[in-house]
Amino acid sequence: MATIDPLLEPFKLRHLTIRNRIISTSHAPAYQQGGHPRERYRLYHEEKARGGIGLTMIGGSTNIAPDSPSVFGQLYAGDDSIVPWFRELTDGVRSHGAAVMCQVTHMGRRTSWDDGHWLPVSGPSGIRERAHRSFVKVMEQEDIDRIIEQFAMAALRCQQGGFDGIELLSHSHLIGQFLSPLVNRRDDGYGGSLDNRMRFLFQVVDAVRATVGSEFIVGVRTTGDELTDRGLSADDCVAIAVKMSESGSIDFLNILAGAPYDDLGLAGWVPPMGMPSAAHLHVAGRIRQAVDIPVFHAGGISDIATARHAIAEGMVDLVGMTRAHIADPYLVTKLKNNKEHRIRPCVGLGYCVDRVNQGKDALCGHNAATGREATMPHVITRANSKKKVVVIGGGPGGLEAARVSAERGHHTVLFEASDRLGGQLNLASRGTTRKQISGITDWLVQEIEQSGVDIRLNSYVEADDVRLEEPDVIIVATGGWPDVPAIPGADLTLSSYEVLSGEVRVSGEVLLYDDVGDQAALVCADVLAAQDCQVKVVTPDRAIALQLGPTSSSVVLRDLALQGVSFDCFLELVSVEVDGNRKNALLRHVLTDVEQNHTVDHVVVENGVKSLDAVYLELKLTSINNGQLNHQALINGTSPFEVHNAEGRYYLCRIGDAVASRNIHAALYDALRVCKDI
Repeated sequence: MATIDPLLEPFKLRHLTIRNRIISTSHAPAYQQGGHPRERYRLYHEEKARGGIGLTMIGGSTNIAPDSPSVFGQLYAGDDSIVPWFRELTDGVRSHGAAVMCQVTHMGRRTSWDDGHWLPVSGPSGIRERAHRSFVKVMEQEDIDRIIEQFAMAALRCQQGGFDGIELLSHSHLIGQFLSPLVNRRDDGYGGSLDNRMRFLFQVVDAVRATVGSEFIVGVRTTGDELTDRGLSADDCVAIAVKMSESGSIDFLNILAGAPYDDLGLAGWVPPMGMPSAAHLHVAGRIRQAVDIPVFHAGGISDIATARHAIAEGMVDLVGMTRAHIADPYLVTKLKNNKEHRIRPCVGLGYCVDRVNQGKDALCGHNAATGREATMPHVITRANSKKKVVVIGGGPGGLEAARVSAERGHHTVLFEASDRLGGQLNLASRGTTRKQISGITDWLVQEIEQSGVDIRLNSYVEADDVRLEEPDVIIVATGGWPDVPAIPGADLTLSSYEVLSGEVRVSGEVLLYDDVGDQAALVCADVLAAQDCQVKVVTPDRAIALQLGPTSSSVVLRDLALQGVSFDCFLELVSVEVDGNRKNALLRHVLTDVEQNHTVDHVVVENGVKSLDAVYLELKLTSINNGQLNHQALINGTSPFEVHNAEGRYYLCRIGDAVASRNIHAALYDALRVCKDI
């Protein structure tokens, strides 16, 4: 008899049976409305439940008190108005067979005083956190008593809202700040010894238990090792875990590691590409061996093999695959149906977490349906009638357009001018830090091959070639070409494309001018540094990589700094001229207008792309819709094609960089919302 996959075994957590060992741990996708988990939030978690997950934990950093304001789109469980929304969400998730829990917290110093009600930020001691930068009010006993009661009332609201249990967030938040000697410098009964530093935790747990009773599941997300000087050591954390286990009041521990007190610390906790995968699994495994209660792990596990190993070897009881579910909420269903190879992989783009830390909503870098479940499908349905769809361009947008069209059941032809699919993704995956991005290409190519797309490489097509195919729909995904800055001597510069493609080989001193502030220039700098170039990155922006969030930028810039790359801001490129066999670049300070010369061997420019739209403009003349898409239909998630030319022969649109220079997600989203209703 075949043995069951360890990941698919059910698990008993007290009275609750969880149907498999895979969970989505609590996080804040910033989908809340008024601090409530309304439709968008609910549908996001329902999709994971529909996809087969065992347990989804909602409400990352759900705040319990007005002096713990939301700084990245969290829920607020500090009053009763949230209870009906909780109930609607838990009913929805449970209707698909998954268990559901909520995380609650007081953020302590890890928030902002100039938000919400402008109340002072509280903490055990006046130790400021670099990431959130608030100066701290040292908590008085009255503050401690008040917050303990607020924890208890928030737990009650979760119970009334129908959750199977709650998770108290300790790690880096107020409870964890009391635990950590790095933050807690008190000399009263809450400071000094480990037992004293644990006093606040146990008072919170006791108050919660007194309010929700002994049957309601209560767990703690806690640190297994702060991995920082003067912080909690691994031994400290084992001792804390043992004391929690022996208390009899805590039903599970959710273990992670690190100290997210600055950007690089956050990247170690929520690792983007360029950081080790599942780096802290052994930390959770050590605690699992020391305690008698179940242990979960929230630690950047994105692949099935590692998750299976964690369960099979008894390192954890339930394994968090949170960002893996942002990439593919049907991960478990595909695993159950022997389609593991078709799981859309999380490649660690960091787009989801970085957007949240930039004050935006969480979106997956290469699954445009995530967070848009009300209008965008994760599972493509078959069309009522078969059409012929021609896609021009095999970059990310073209690949997604071909995938969705083929899944709809259409005869799909994909033309690609080069001998390789992937487009700009092939350039983006150069270097070391960002090489995992090639996983997006690999998955998309596999999917279009699986669904029978007619792939025609080395096919540079013009309008008449496309018309000969007699298509019903044409999707132009031709991308763009490096945009040349409008400066004297622009012809003396090289583009990042030329460097990344290997079209040119450079050496010596290189000035890399970045007028975009995204990944492209940094990947180019990585490749140049690997070729032993002396690289200086300059930008007119106030910061290097201004468009990137904290996890991605900190890791990439760290790696570049280790390779000797230097950086300078507030400098715009004015002109380039020949200086012997070198180049003289004139730079102007954007704030002072002071000019300076830099003589280097090469000037490389990242200035975005200029759309390649010639074939689109030719095809537009004989299209039914004049190449236009209805914007309101795109917003509503309905078919955007309209009749503007009754004599036209086909519907036509362009997507991605063929429209304007944007990013991977924009190209994929364009493709999905245009093609899902063809």
